[in-house]
Amino acid sequence: MIGRDVREFQRRERYKRVTEGIESVRQAASRIDGFARRTPLERSRWLSGTGREVWLKLECFQVTGSFKPRGAMARLATLSEVERSRGILTVSAGNHGLAVAHACSQLGLLPTIVVPCTASPAKVTAIRRYDVKLVETGDTYYEAEQASRTMQRQTGMTFISPYNDPYVIAGQGTIGLELISDAPDLDAIVVPVGGGGLIAGILIAVKSLKPGIKVYGAEPSASPTMLRALEAGRLVVIPEEPTIADGLAGNLEADSMTFPIIQRLVDGMILVDETAICAAVAGTAREDHLMLEGSAAAAIAALADDRLKLPKVAAVITGRNISLDLFLEIAASSAHKGAYGPGKAF
Repeated sequence: MIGRDVREFQRRERYKRVTEGIESVRQAASRIDGFARRTPLERSRWLSGTGREVWLKLECFQVTGSFKPRGAMARLATLSEVERSRGILTVSAGNHGLAVAHACSQLGLLPTIVVPCTASPAKVTAIRRYDVKLVETGDTYYEAEQASRTMQRQTGMTFISPYNDPYVIAGQGTIGLELISDAPDLDAIVVPVGGGGLIAGILIAVKSLKPGIKVYGAEPSASPTMLRALEAGRLVVIPEEPTIADGLAGNLEADSMTFPIIQRLVDGMILVDETAICAAVAGTAREDHLMLEGSAAAAIAALADDRLKLPKVAAVITGRNISLDLFLEIAASSAHKGAYGPGKAF
């Protein structure tokens, strides 16, 4: 019981350090310098229109094709020799596992990566290109996460959470630093939300630097985990339905530190359905010549919400790791539905 109390105290202290301000995010920026890229912020002409400019933070050009290396390296760079000696364990829907695999290859570590059996084949194939131990278990991300935590308890390995970790959150928050540096006149930012590590980190950074900026989360209507938690005032377990935004699907750990940060700072959540996400994938490919995964396209789809009809809005484009077959299927099915333009809904 004493050990449990100590762990709880340590967890609270870590959470306190993250929420005290942006110093932890600045420290993370120093730790990942030379590993993660500073990604471009580009104006999208086709998404912009009368009264609104839309800018895309292109994390799809990040190392490994998603934003995840920021948080992975921010955490791995803090490892003690004891933590390294225990072995590295993580769980992922795909992109975080790929980021941990890449970071560990730079650090000379051999990670164990747990993914659900339903994980994107494209992402699993990419992970297998690294020297890792890959464990496929569970039909959903939540089941895989529970299995990985059981493995952690049994083995004592050092666990690198995709979202429920203060250093990971701070690493993702470096995107917020870059956004405010490159576009200090932004009115709003829309961020895809899965476990919440990305939006929590961005909220800490941008709300510290520019308190008046609006930050909205985008979730698939098939898996509105964070919205339901905000409505209930606590984390709740919801049924999981299939979504092409696989990186945003799944329930959260009961003690996730992302929830209180989001609950305190976010301006709202926007739900987008599968049709809207598919249209965003196809539209962005056609107009901006970018091949995005469903999770990234959720931010594009959310731009149709009236709350984002503001003069200057940035959408965080989180990744490009979509299988070619799925991309071609989406492009073909969306071809006859017409283009998305300013002021229109998908």
